[in-house]
Amino acid sequence: EPLVPVHRAPRSDAMQLTQALMGETVRVFDVSEGWAWLQLAQDGYVGYCPAGALSGTVIAPTHRVAVPSTFLYPQPNLKTQPAVIVTLNADVTVVGGDEKFAQLSNDRFIFAPHLKPLGENETDFVAVAEMFRHVPYYWGGKSVHGLDCSGLVQLSLEACGIAAPRDSDMQEEEIGQAILQNDLDGLKRGDLVFWNDHVGIMTDHETLLHANGHHMVVVAEPLRQAVARIAATGSSVSRIRRL
Repeated sequence: EPLVPVHRAPRSDAMQLTQALMGETVRVFDVSEGWAWLQLAQDGYVGYCPAGALSGTVIAPTHRVAVPSTFLYPQPNLKTQPAVIVTLNADVTVVGGDEKFAQLSNDRFIFAPHLKPLGENETDFVAVAEMFRHVPYYWGGKSVHGLDCSGLVQLSLEACGIAAPRDSDMQEEEIGQAILQNDLDGLKRGDLVFWNDHVGIMTDHETLLHANGHHMVVVAEPLRQAVARIAATGSSVSRIRRL
């Protein structure tokens, strides 16, 4: 499966905690009534997903998807169907093909320029995050089809080869170094601003990019405008961190 929901409980209507991307390795603790209780190797998240979405065969990946989304085709031809959507940071194993279409170990084909070899990372995580502007807000989401605030940060950092925790509270404790939180005038591109289980990315000294439930999309807005809005709810900036 290209994008698998990980739920809090073994039910399809249980809260989605995060998503597992194609090629992601998991540790399965138990399988019962069609549900696997598992842990994601990438960030250690634990939850439940449909057992049928998993493969028992582990094949070492060679490349990752380096664009927000692309397609897997049954033939090296963009007109062939059915095409399956795969998203940024999905891992795949290339076994052949040419400069236009790479052939994968699952006998599918993918437009080769949309891939990068593992270890060939992006250099600007903010530029990666900016590709997701206008993507809908989706609790637990980690793709161009929908993502949440911490998912945007994690996905963008991972594209640059930087491991990050999944949740904003963990990101607030572990990413980069804390800087003075009362100095909103001294911020730089790439600074992370945290408040009340939320995180946003500064694209310059005054603009915050974040997936949020107020706009229900990823937006770039003046930081002071966002700070004023959260202040009206009784919350405030809790920490600013710099990579």
